[in-house]
Amino acid sequence: MNRKVLRLVTRQSPLALWQSNWVKHALEAAVEGLSIELIKVVTDGDRWLESPLYKLGGKSLFVKALEEKLLNGEADFAVHSLKDMPAELPSGLTIGAVCERSDPSDCFISPQYSALEELPAGAVVGTSSLRRQSQLLKHFPDLVVKPLRGNVGTRLQKCQSGEFDAIILATAGLKRLDLMDVSNAKPLSVQQFIPAPGQGALTVECRTADKQMLSYLKLIHHRVTAQCVAAERAMNATLGGGCHVPIAGHATVIEDKLHLVGLVGALDGKKMISSSATHSIKHPEVLGKTVAQALLAQGARRLMDEAEV
Repeated sequence: MNRKVLRLVTRQSPLALWQSNWVKHALEAAVEGLSIELIKVVTDGDRWLESPLYKLGGKSLFVKALEEKLLNGEADFAVHSLKDMPAELPSGLTIGAVCERSDPSDCFISPQYSALEELPAGAVVGTSSLRRQSQLLKHFPDLVVKPLRGNVGTRLQKCQSGEFDAIILATAGLKRLDLMDVSNAKPLSVQQFIPAPGQGALTVECRTADKQMLSYLKLIHHRVTAQCVAAERAMNATLGGGCHVPIAGHATVIEDKLHLVGLVGALDGKKMISSSATHSIKHPEVLGKTVAQALLAQGARRLMDEAEV
């Protein structure tokens, strides 16, 4: 029996609601007569705002509460920022769709300065990401990097109030919330600041056994984005990475081939290991493992152990 009313579980932050509503409207447009209702929940990641994520168990804090609703049958699917998804999913759940990627870059925001290069020595930059911290200090070792938590609006307010001289956020989130015009927001080059695996992409998670839901999700699945992020996530999984260590990975399609660049950095930015490779677009996981193994051969494991916080 075809269900025409589905339940989408979502966090309550403005960005999470935007992302869930985007998927809701895309599915309702693709399936005639389909109606989707939102189930709003508060996750541990939303409650615990005083400490950096890497001290609280990582970005999976934003995912677990939604997955519990899927596993106990209270919801049919959930929308996540793919960069927040753990490499391994709980038994019984699967990624049903990867949506077309938005801008994967990081974004510089400051009410006073127009670029990172303008920040004076000792300027305080806020970020929630060890990956961003590592790359910031590599290029600008005289900066002071401090943790930044909260939803997008809260982070912008902290910057505007003078708590930070600048902050770094994901460009995709700012664009989705139509906030690019605030505080001199400027995307950073993905060559200079390599994004997190999956950054800029949305993914939809559902029960593995829910064939009807999976058939619906195929209608909004973006094959090329899925292949790119599969390579990035395979690299991350092979490295054994999470948000506890500074790992970056970004894949692009170049002349029908998949190209992946990966990076592992020290927390202070003084040492970076990078590698890149190109492979058939049909085998993204092979590409991800290849780049990860090249990083490990250069000493990435020792660097990751030293960076583990």
